[in-house]
Formats: sequence, structure tokens, C-alpha cells
Amino acid sequence: MAASDPETAQRQTEEIEALSAIYGDEWCTIDEDAKIFCIQISDCLEKPKWRLCLQVILPPEYPTTAPPIYQINAPWLSGQEYAELANYLEELYVQNLGESILYLWVEKIREFLIEKSQSSDSGPDVKKITEETDLEYEENFSLEYQPLQECAAVTLNFDLSESQEDEELPPVYHGNPITDRRSTFQAHLAPVVSPKQVKNVLSELYKNKKIASATHNIYAYRIYCEDKQTFLQDCEDDGETAAGGRLLHLMQILDVRNVLVVVSRWYGGILLGPDRFKHINNCARNILVEQNYTNSPENLSKQLGKNKRIRKDKKKM
Repeated sequence: MAASDPETAQRQTEEIEALSAIYGDEWCTIDEDAKIFCIQISDCLEKPKWRLCLQVILPPEYPTTAPPIYQINAPWLSGQEYAELANYLEELYVQNLGESILYLWVEKIREFLIEKSQSSDSGPDVKKITEETDLEYEENFSLEYQPLQECAAVTLNFDLSESQEDEELPPVYHGNPITDRRSTFQAHLAPVVSPKQVKNVLSELYKNKKIASATHNIYAYRIYCEDKQTFLQDCEDDGETAAGGRLLHLMQILDVRNVLVVVSRWYGGILLGPDRFKHINNCARNILVEQNYTNSPENLSKQLGKNKRIRKDKKKM
């Protein structure tokens, strides 16, 4: 990132501090060094019906000679609505050249959401869609993907026994992030022995503003049931189509059990194509190795190679 002059840098710092104070929990710092921030915006504070996430990157020249780079994330937002908001933001920038405009942008988007709320009786369809769509899977994926059943949009409304209700929250571990073309991926892991624990861990993770603001939180879990000698397992794409199935497939290949893995992705505005799946699974594999859910990396590589050979041999038959 090019260096900015001291006056411009000071103006950025003052604006960031002011916005953080104004918006509180709605404001989130994604990467302080890269000046990437996220603001959750809703139509009202008490019972919001419409909400979206405005992610901004502040270039060194902002606000003096360059606008913020932005991405609007909302699963319900149509192309026409996105274009409408983009026009609003561009008009505000042109009308206030050289000025700090993030506050104006946020409040203009809030006006848009309030108008939408007043003109609509129902809220959005909560089903997410991904910002990237592949017509076919990549050929060079490190784990040759065999399609599983599609991941359900799991809400984790399980029938819980009294013993499960009182289960303690397991420890949660966080892996090292991977960044590629402004998208950042980070894995989180927790030991789990029941669906209730899965739900509790997810709830705890979403209390973290940074994780909650991620474009996608993909997860998969596998719990071994001793009495039935079978696995209770499921996954969630969270809008990143097929990512949950691939993550669960990786966990099956590694034969891990009694563990939940969540991979957060913060989309940086540049499409990654198939590379995003490699980053998601690499993050997951790394944290599973770090937390000793697999064999050593050397044995792990042998096991993955063995699985590839088995599938190739099956194809030849």
C-alpha cells in the first residue's frame, strides 16, 4: 500500500475513531493495517427487518483525492438495488470531493433501508447466495472432490435432552488467517460431543464482531456416536456454494471425530474462483493438524495421497 501524507493519514485516523464511537458494535475493524472496515447497517435498532454490511477499504489517498473502495454485502440485495445504492454513494462522493464521506454513506444506506421497510410488509428471504458461482468444479483441487448430499441450511433447532442443555461451552481455537487478493480466510475449531455444543459454539463465535461480519461462515462437524457406532455430521455453506460439503469431505478423509470446524471468509471485492475452496480447506486442515486431530503432517500427506490413489483406481475399474 502506498504511503499517504501525514495530514491525510491523520484525517483517516480521526474519521475512523469518530465512526467507531458513533456506531459502536455496528462498526468492525477487519484489518487495521490494510484499512479494511465493516459497518452493519439496519433500518432500525430495536427490531431490524432489513440489514446489510458495508465493507470499505480506505486507500492512502482518501479522502483527499480518492474515494473509499467498497463492497455491499446483503443476501437479499438485487442487482437493481445494488446499482441504485452505488449511484447514491457516487453522487455523495462527487458532491463532497476531498471530504470524509463514510458517515454520509452509512446514513444514506440507512435511509434506503428505512424506505424499503416502509414499502414492504415482509422481511428478506434469509437464504444467502454466494458472490461467486462456478459452472463446474476445478480440476486441480487438492482433494479430488466427490459430491456429497447438499448441505442443509442448518438452523440447529435440535431436540435437546436436559443433559445436553447444561453442557459447558468447549474451548474455541483460532487458526492463522490466509489472505489472497483482499479476501481473508480464518479457521476456528472446537471439540464437540453433541449438537447442543455445536449450537453453543456457533453462538459464541457470532458474538465476535469480526466473525459475525464475515461474508461467509462455512462450517462442518462430525460427532461419533459410540452406542450406534455411527457419525452424526452436517455442514453449512452460508452462501459459499459447495464449500460446506467440501469441508465435511475433508474431515471425512482425515477421519476426524468430535470436532466442529468453522472457516470465516471476508470477501475483498475480487473474485477468486476455485482458489477460494483451496484456501477454505487449507485453513481447516492446518488447524486440525495444529490441534492434533490428525496424524503428523507427513502421515497426513500419505493418507491424502492414498485416498487419491484409491479414487483413481476406482475410476479405472
